[in-house]
Amino acid sequence: MTLQIIGSFYQGIHRFSTSVPSDPDTHEDFRPTTKVGSSDKSLKDIVEHDIKENPVMIYMKGVPELPRCGFSALAVRVLKEYNVPLSARNILEDLELKNDVKSFSHWPTFPHIFINDEFVGGSDIILNMHQTGELKEKLTVDAEKQQ
Repeated sequence: MTLQIIGSFYQGIHRFSTSVPSDPDTHEDFRPTTKVGSSDKSLKDIVEHDIKENPVMIYMKGVPELPRCGFSALAVRVLKEYNVPLSARNILEDLELKNDVKSFSHWPTFPHIFINDEFVGGSDIILNMHQTGELKEKLTVDAEKQQ
């Protein structure tokens, strides 16, 4: 099976995604129709690259501009409160990516949120951290480390 980079990886206005073009679980109307390029990277390599290169990385259902579940929408809403660059991949586009991310972080539900190369958790944890002030502190400390 070949892996192609297409579609909707979101960081600002850049949109890329991993997708397996012949996914039997994807209705024909929702399969990608254009190819941005291809890659020889494994899904694990892509996940590792995503979290190392993006200060805030979220694997979610949908995209930040159009979340496809309430938990993903909540996580995006909370993270946008801090005006940090938010990068994301839509796990609904690729079942293999979804499973690989679950294996990578050992977390059963989505979204999966990584801050500064560290798995933080899902929307419930982000919300709790936001309410206690821990999220602001974590994002501030991590921003200072990058400078």
